[in-house]
Amino acid sequence: MRVMLRATMDTEKANELIRKGKLPQLMQETMDRLKPEAAYFTTHEGSRACYMVFDLQDSSQIPVIAEPFFMSLGAKFEIAPVMNAEDLHKGLSQLG
Repeated sequence: MRVMLRATMDTEKANELIRKGKLPQLMQETMDRLKPEAAYFTTHEGSRACYMVFDLQDSSQIPVIAEPFFMSLGAKFEIAPVMNAEDLHKGLSQLG
């Protein structure tokens, strides 16, 4: 299932990882594991944030994906199912 991850990072914890040069490594390891079709880095409500869209094979993957964000970044973490335009068209075509 295609999902979108949003991780909003604690500023102090992210600053610490940046000072240690470890934030790029954490993001690269995450992208290597998830192989996202898209990844964006921005801000959300005044904090650093990343968005990744990827295929979640099984819900048992969630702890493996989420825990590095919680433990290393004190992040707020969300995963939600999403559709691209083709998925939306397919779904709407199935309506009455």
